[in-house]
Amino acid sequence: MSKLQELIDRLCPNGVVFSTLGKISEIRRGVRVVKNDLQQKGEIPVYQNSLTPLGYYDKSNYDGDTTFVIGAGAAGDIGYSAVPYWGADDCYSIICSKEILSKFVYYLLANNQIFLKSRVRTASIPRLSRNAIEQFPIPVPPIEVQEEIVRILDTFSAHAAELQARKEQYEYYRNLLLTFNPSACGCGTDDEQKINDVTTWGGHS
Repeated sequence: MSKLQELIDRLCPNGVVFSTLGKISEIRRGVRVVKNDLQQKGEIPVYQNSLTPLGYYDKSNYDGDTTFVIGAGAAGDIGYSAVPYWGADDCYSIICSKEILSKFVYYLLANNQIFLKSRVRTASIPRLSRNAIEQFPIPVPPIEVQEEIVRILDTFSAHAAELQARKEQYEYYRNLLLTFNPSACGCGTDDEQKINDVTTWGGHS
């Protein structure tokens, strides 16, 4: 029997209580930051209308280990920050109670993103309301069960990232090793050289 199954059998043999995200946590809208105050590099990312940081700031308004939802632009996208960050006004941060883990919320939302995306109002700028996030139905198993689920999913995520990195590395070296430069090795025409204008076996173009 797996540890997760043992925990479920022992701690919630009669099932799991469901609630809504708004009842089990506080959904806070961020504060706009002036773009001129942002830096291109830094330690504190600023999230506005995308999971890609708008820039970096010299202070944060949310702690690390926090899940957030984009409310406009890429509305319905779900992010998680392990480090302190600044959430701007189109970023809804989820402040969890002691009953629920932020990373557990992140995985639940990511696995059910269609729920949030279906509630995005499509106008000139797609928008998702705080109320739509608060209505998200969420199971609330004991903390020990949540911790084990997060541990398992973190492990799978790390393996997936490693496999993707290895796949990209393999494709890079495959292309490097199997793309030949005829002109650089004394064979082929100038036209062929132009076609093969990448770093290849014949040297640099």
